[in-house]
Amino acid sequence: MADNFSDRERAFESKFAHDAEMKFKILARRDKLFGLWVAEILEKVGLDAEAYAKEVIISDLEEAGDADILRKVIGDLDAANHLIPEADLVEKLSEFLVEAEGQLSGD
Repeated sequence: MADNFSDRERAFESKFAHDAEMKFKILARRDKLFGLWVAEILEKVGLDAEAYAKEVIISDLEEAGDADILRKVIGDLDAANHLIPEADLVEKLSEFLVEAEGQLSGD
């Protein structure tokens, strides 16, 4: 009986770790897609666009939630005179989340 409980506990811990890893990968992919989209608006191409997307990914690690990534992107867009409402950016994040989930569903 104890072995059965231990096996179930290990399976639960393994699933929890896998789910947490997938959530992290999905959010990182979402942030990259979002960063590349913003880079296009900022007229960044090639390596500059990729570097910008990495900045966006890193900015999302500052605090829980999306406030940090939105703060960075809004600041960058404002500085370049691209005024996009925050609600539109939040909608884009949602769209890219769905896309990222679809891209990683096979992993």
